[in-house]
Amino acid sequence: MEQDRLVVLVAVGLVLGLALHLTLRALGRALRRWQARRRQARAVRGERQAERLLDRLGYALLGRQVATSWAVTCDGEVHEVPLRADLLVERDGKRYVAEVKTGRVAPRLATATTRRQLLEYRVAYDVDGVLLVDAEAGRVMHVDFHLPGRPRGAAARMALLVLWSLGLGVASGLVAGQWLARL
Repeated sequence: MEQDRLVVLVAVGLVLGLALHLTLRALGRALRRWQARRRQARAVRGERQAERLLDRLGYALLGRQVATSWAVTCDGEVHEVPLRADLLVERDGKRYVAEVKTGRVAPRLATATTRRQLLEYRVAYDVDGVLLVDAEAGRVMHVDFHLPGRPRGAAARMALLVLWSLGLGVASGLVAGQWLARL
């Protein structure tokens, strides 16, 4: 009799333990879904705020959630990498990918994943630049990567101006020399 009671108690304990385990797993899944929905809602709000902010700053919206892909070759094998940028905008004849971030950490350029994402967008979308938009702070940051083979800001512009001026000077000298030779 005592042994039967012990078996029943163990069985009841196992059933309750299993029920508790399944309940906790279900609650964990529900919590993760709730957190994901909350993050998604925050991201959508951030994108709307970013669109309004960019519009106020004179950027024209060209597209939302703009998809593209680019090829990466590894050991001779080509891999197509799909990408989706938050916004594609234009201002003063230049196109930009605008990446919208919310929260405390993601909008910072010190965040490696954000920095790498922006660099990948800069290369894959072949745009004039990338914008990091901190939607909640109302801040737009123009991020420029000094890519090999491309002009580096003011120093490159100055070098091009000097070369252009030298070329113009040489051409003017030749024209003046021919004009003087005719006299």
